[in-house]
Amino acid sequence: MQLIGQRWITTTAHTGTLVFLPILTYVITNVISGNIALSLGMVGALSIVRFRNPVRSPLELTVYFGAITMGIAASVSLKWLAFLMIVTVFILVSLLILQILSKKIFNVSFFSYSFSEGNSMSTLTVKSRKSLEQFEKNNLLNNMVVDKDSIVYTLISGDFEQLKTLSGVAKEMQNVISINLSR
Repeated sequence: MQLIGQRWITTTAHTGTLVFLPILTYVITNVISGNIALSLGMVGALSIVRFRNPVRSPLELTVYFGAITMGIAASVSLKWLAFLMIVTVFILVSLLILQILSKKIFNVSFFSYSFSEGNSMSTLTVKSRKSLEQFEKNNLLNNMVVDKDSIVYTLISGDFEQLKTLSGVAKEMQNVISINLSR
């Protein structure tokens, strides 16, 4: 998906969701298969979670679903709970290793940040009359909006000083209309 310009797929929440959700679905379908009472209970529990709690990210919803799955699996058979716990630890360790290797080998974070995850992130927004190749090819680029009069680049990073440096670079460029740097 990232190859066709869908950067949302590389966020931590979406990657975690795409990895955990199939495993959770597998466990819960095996646990409740053939038991109508558990099936109805699961539907009720999920509707409570979905409609009573404001969900801020897909990973948060997956964690709720995982907690419900662990509770139901533990009440039906401890082997499913053990399976779920082992797979969860394996996935978490694998994602952590992938992140560490990506930083060490390519000097780039494997995951990017979405707006919901970017609450502690700093943001640099640069509006320009013309294309700025330095910003288009930057690894921190989160969003680019092109209209008939301007191009708006949004870069996100946990390193405020890095964005501050880029802000200084943007100030030196001729076609820049406005720069907004925020913590």
